Amino acid sequence: MSIRSYQELEVWRLSMDSVKRVYQLTSSFPRDERFGLCSQLQRSAVSIPSNIAEGHARESTKEFLYHISVAMGSLAEVETQLLLAKELGYSNESDVGGLLTALDRIGRMLRGLKKSLKAKL
Repeated sequence: MSIRSYQELEVWRLSMDSVKRVYQLTSSFPRDERFGLCSQLQRSAVSIPSNIAEGHARESTKEFLYHISVAMGSLAEVETQLLLAKELGYSNESDVGGLLTALDRIGRMLRGLKKSLKAKL
């Protein structure tokens, strides 16, 4: 069975859920972080499902692979920024831990998708 839409990909759906969670988390950050860590964390999180969608819409498997790699880079950024937010006292261990667990699952799924796409080349 072929995936006709990126919206059918579970990794895209989980990524979208993580974006919502990041936005909820950053809503409690200090006001002076609105254009700093808050903005960077939101943009990095949005980049994950966005690159999955863009890659799926591209003409070739090679291009899809490229965008999966970008999504994986953005995922690493989000993880780093969440750890920083915790270190700075902007969020607590349970909120960050729950998101990091979700991101770990997304990362495993992205690596699996990447492996599957590489096998098509």
